[in-house]
Amino acid sequence: MSAATIQVGLSVKVLFGRPLRQAAAFLESLLSLSGLNWSVPDCTTLCRRQTHLKVQIPYRAASGPLHLLLDSSGPKPAGKGEWQVRKQGASRRRQWRKIHIGIDAETLEGRAVAISRR
Repeated sequence: MSAATIQVGLSVKVLFGRPLRQAAAFLESLLSLSGLNWSVPDCTTLCRRQTHLKVQIPYRAASGPLHLLLDSSGPKPAGKGEWQVRKQGASRRRQWRKIHIGIDAETLEGRAVAISRR
């Protein structure tokens, strides 16, 4: 099991505030949709490896002006289903997580990520 897969699984857990079992299932569907042929860790492996994982975030300074391509998307990880809201009305505010991604226009590398609530 690669450290990158474990790190992605734990990031999903923290980002969406889900238990390890749900994070592992989400990671499995995410990897199958993206076409990556990585083996998916189960929740027990995620639990054991999270204590020993050393996260290193590489940093590379820009040599000149940086042109960023920005994308913002808002997945809905929690809240009532659309059908229930249409039929019964929204009884409470639904939760969203807004993900902002900045990509270098020249090299297409991810340069910035911000996650906000709402």
